[in-house]
Amino acid sequence: MNSPALELTNLHKRYGRNVAVDSISLAVEPGTVFGLIGPNGAGKTTTLRMLLDIIRPSGGSARVLGEDPRVGGAALRRRIGYVPGELRMEGRVTGARLLEFYARVSGPVAPGRISGLADRLGCDLSRPVRTLSKGNKQKLGLIQAFMHDPPLLVLDEPTSGLDPLMQREFLGLVREARANGQTVLLSSHVLSEIQQAADKVAVLSAGSIVASGPVDALRLSALRRVRAVLAGTNADEVRVALAPLAPASPPQVDARDGRVVAHVDIEGDIDGLVKTLARFHVAELVIEEPDLEESVLRLYGTTAKEVD
Repeated sequence: MNSPALELTNLHKRYGRNVAVDSISLAVEPGTVFGLIGPNGAGKTTTLRMLLDIIRPSGGSARVLGEDPRVGGAALRRRIGYVPGELRMEGRVTGARLLEFYARVSGPVAPGRISGLADRLGCDLSRPVRTLSKGNKQKLGLIQAFMHDPPLLVLDEPTSGLDPLMQREFLGLVREARANGQTVLLSSHVLSEIQQAADKVAVLSAGSIVASGPVDALRLSALRRVRAVLAGTNADEVRVALAPLAPASPPQVDARDGRVVAHVDIEGDIDGLVKTLARFHVAELVIEEPDLEESVLRLYGTTAKEVD
């Protein structure tokens, strides 16, 4: 059996009286995509920085590609592709020149690899870095992480600033990395991103792991928020029809401009909701996931600290 690509044992980080990461333990198998999710302030970024020896833990231990990150040094870091949560890129050099520099630091990059990634992500490498938007700087960050095909990718909020098309392209890159035997540790507060990319996931809140396991086994998508605009009816009739669908959270129903606007939170299967709404004339219908913080609070009854 292969050794874990990442292994955390009672990893702990304290800033004075404030505990940012509270004795977490987990293992990530080689060639898998592991999602680390949680609301802002849950401790995700602190955990990743300890794995990369950017900060030192207050207690516990970590193994990264079989090595202690505190002693692995530059040789270990060259085997890792990293996108930080707060990516800062400035300077008068072009994107191409900056990536050439990163290539010399990280190790061999296959011919055409950089230009191929730039084409896929729609990144103009001829422009000075300081003139780029947040989204285009994020694309440069992704290119430098993926370009040398490292055995481990550590990606902290990697799609920040990217449009939906580029987010889809990023997910394609993650799937290709997994198929290539690379391990990906993906931190995000975007639930759908994790669900599409990850094999396993750990939910982090207030510095502790509150749930972990295969993505399909966790009830992370059980809650949906529905907004329906209905015509030819009244608020009381809609309220009575929707009430049995969400007994724990009564629907909010208001009459506006001759129409009825209903907001209701549904857990699990939405078939009953669809059949109920079919009684009315549906002018608009929006079904969305709540933000991840609300999902964690609702599903796991936890609270988040303001440290990450």
